[in-house]
Amino acid sequence: MEVLQKAYQQLITGIGLLLSSGREKAAREVNSILVQTYWQIGHYIVEYEQRGNEKAEYGSQLFDRLSKDLTAVHGKGFGRSNLFYMRKLYLSFQKSGTLSHKLTWSHYYEILKSDSDLEINFYAKQCEKEKWSVRELKRQMKSMLFHRLALSTDKEGVLKLASSGHEVQQPEDLLKDPFVLEFLNIPERDIYLEGELEEKLINNLQQFLLELGKGFAFIGRQYRMTIGGRHFKVDLLFYHRILKCFVLIDLKRGEIDHNDVGQMNLYLNYFKKEEATEGDNEPVGILLGAYKDHILVEYATAGITNKVLLAKYQLYLPDKVQLENALNKLLETE
Repeated sequence: MEVLQKAYQQLITGIGLLLSSGREKAAREVNSILVQTYWQIGHYIVEYEQRGNEKAEYGSQLFDRLSKDLTAVHGKGFGRSNLFYMRKLYLSFQKSGTLSHKLTWSHYYEILKSDSDLEINFYAKQCEKEKWSVRELKRQMKSMLFHRLALSTDKEGVLKLASSGHEVQQPEDLLKDPFVLEFLNIPERDIYLEGELEEKLINNLQQFLLELGKGFAFIGRQYRMTIGGRHFKVDLLFYHRILKCFVLIDLKRGEIDHNDVGQMNLYLNYFKKEEATEGDNEPVGILLGAYKDHILVEYATAGITNKVLLAKYQLYLPDKVQLENALNKLLETE
């Protein structure tokens, strides 16, 4: 009886796994067909407009009338904004083969809110690469991820971002300027300690990992090192599976100074000797502060062979207009 019960349980488990797999596959197929259908609807709308019908017959009321008539016949799903983004889907991806089978219409609906083709292409590529949920995508767009990454590169780098997404190939690719920690809900003018900032980051680790980007695996906080009989602790320790190295993060409530750079250099030397194992690349240190002085950074890091990266963080979402203006200025330069 015991053997029969075990076999029966295996049967139940096997059927359950098969059903789950089949349902997931069916959902992907339905989603892919839905996106392709909406793309085709967008194609029809654009063709209709290009023949001059929109101007001659309905003018600016095309979407209002189309929404009303389609809803009357086919039910929900044909609101004015939905139709507008179906049209934009076709205009942004004029080859249907460039559409991702991994993104839902809800993903595309958010992505198409972007103002430029560069942004649209970036978020589509990045969303597919990092398997963002719609909620995660909305957060990244709200924090102006594309602009923050773009402004840390040159014109050629911006175009590469748009065509292939953000690829982490070297330690410098880990940085954003700045990191945005608005999910901590700390008012900008509040007085807080570094320990409190660390505590809030740990309590919101999932969102912090999203902000850090793909490849980070959390190891621990206040990681202890004993060097020359003295004890030291690095605030946050990660391992980066793409770069294959430890990443040490120290948090600074105010401005990063030269002493912080020297201390991080000490930690990195320790990790190279004591923690790294065969196959690990050299560790990377990130000093994350509210401010950094570019001249001080230049002098403090000169001659250091270890990778000590300095980055700013801010507790509020960046100004969209300011970032857009800065990016446009970058793209205008030859």
